Amino acid sequence: MQAASTEIDLNDLEKKGFLDIAIDPSVDLVAEIERMKKEKNAVILAHYYQESEIQDVADYIGDSLGLSQQASSTSADIIVFAGVHFMAETAKILSPHKKVLLPDLKAGCSLADSCPAPLFRQFKEKHPNAVVVSYINCTAALKTLTDICCTSTNAVQVINSIPSDKEIIFAPDRNLGAYLEKKTGRDLILWNGTCMVHEIFSHEKIARLQVRYPKAKLIAHPECEAHILEAAEYVGSTSGLLKFVQTDDAKEFIVATEPGIIHQMELACPDKVFIPAPPNNTCACNECPHMKLNTMEKLYRCMKFEQPEIVLTEEVIRDGRACIDRMLEISRASGL
Repeated sequence: MQAASTEIDLNDLEKKGFLDIAIDPSVDLVAEIERMKKEKNAVILAHYYQESEIQDVADYIGDSLGLSQQASSTSADIIVFAGVHFMAETAKILSPHKKVLLPDLKAGCSLADSCPAPLFRQFKEKHPNAVVVSYINCTAALKTLTDICCTSTNAVQVINSIPSDKEIIFAPDRNLGAYLEKKTGRDLILWNGTCMVHEIFSHEKIARLQVRYPKAKLIAHPECEAHILEAAEYVGSTSGLLKFVQTDDAKEFIVATEPGIIHQMELACPDKVFIPAPPNNTCACNECPHMKLNTMEKLYRCMKFEQPEIVLTEEVIRDGRACIDRMLEISRASGL
C-alpha cells in the first residue's frame, strides 16, 4: 500500500517550468507571503529545523507533535508545510479536504527512507501479535501498517499505554527505541533505522567543546546515539529542549540536535549562549540537508501557484489516520 507518487508530480511541475520561474529581486518576499496568507486563507506551519527566515514568517513553529495538533485543528483552507515530506503527508491525512503544499517535494527524510513499507510489512509478519508503534518520522505508507504513532514528546506515554503483556515493535528509529527501553523498562522489537543528522555527532568534538565551555550544559534529542545521551544533562524533544533552556539557570548550552532550533532558543533567551554540537565530519554544524531544501523563494512560489501539492489516495488517508488519532488521544490524556 503506497502513497501517491510524488516523482510524477515533480516531473509534471518541471515540464511546466514551475521550478525555473525567476523571482523579481525587488519583490518583498515577506510582504508578499503575508499578503497571500490572508488572500488565500493559508496557514504556514514550520518545523524548528527550518531556516530562520521561514520560521519568522510562519504562523506556527513547533515539533512533530505540535505541528500534527495544529494540522488537525486549523481552520485555514490551505496548509503550507515548511518541513519535510512525511510532515506534509501527516497534515494531509489529518486534514484530507484541505490543500496541503510543500515548498520542495524533494525535502525527504533519511529516517523515513530507512523503513520502506514493503520491507516493514514482511518484518511485521514475523511478529503477528505485536503492537506496532511508529515514530511519526515515517512515510504515510508505513503509517497504514502502524497501530499507534508517537513523537519524541509523547513516546514514553505511548509505550506506557500498551498493556505489559503485549509485544511492541518500534520503528523506524533504533536510537529513540533504545532510549525508550531505558525510560519505560519495556523490551521493544526495534527496526534498524536512524536519522542522518542525529547519528553522526562526535563525542570527541563535544568533549573538546566542554573543555572550552566548562559551564555549558550538553542537551540532546533522543534520536542521538546512546553515548551522546548518556553524556547529556538533559534529553528531550525539540520543544522539550527549547523549554529546558528557558527554565534552566545555565547560561551556556551545547545543543545536540539540528541547529535550526537555536534560532528559537536565541529569540527566547537572548542573554544565553547556544553552541551547536559538531558532527564527526568536516562540517561546522549538523544541518539536515532535507530541511534546508525549503527556501523563502520556494515558499513564495509554492503559495503563489499553490504547488507542489501533497496528494494521497483515499485508502492511505483512511488507513493511515487511525494511528495518528490514537497518538493525539494519548497526548490529550497525558496533558501534552
